[in-house]
Amino acid sequence: MRSIGNFLWFIFGGFLSGLSWWFAGLICCITIIGIPWGRQCFKFASISFFPFKKDVQFGGGAVSFLANLLWIVFFGWWMALENAAYGLLWCITIVGIPFGKQFFKIAKLSLMPFGAAVTAK
Repeated sequence: MRSIGNFLWFIFGGFLSGLSWWFAGLICCITIIGIPWGRQCFKFASISFFPFKKDVQFGGGAVSFLANLLWIVFFGWWMALENAAYGLLWCITIVGIPFGKQFFKIAKLSLMPFGAAVTAK
């Protein structure tokens, strides 16, 4: 199921989503101040291309907590809300539940990307 899910995800929006996150990361990394935000964009790109074989491990310390607070205020709340809404829409049908779960995973990462690591299962 993972391979089929990743293939369908990639074809129906994962490629464009991952590419846009990768491009946003490059733009953020132009300035020294934007590098931490650019690294988070690259993290979103890695999970946006093929989310079915990825897992998110949360951790971090005080610096990650403070960076996550700034992220939530400026970017995270609307990203998490949007991904949660897409997840709910996909979960309306039984066939869409695996895709909805991936949107919920991305929504959680949208709230707290600093200190989180995307790993392969």
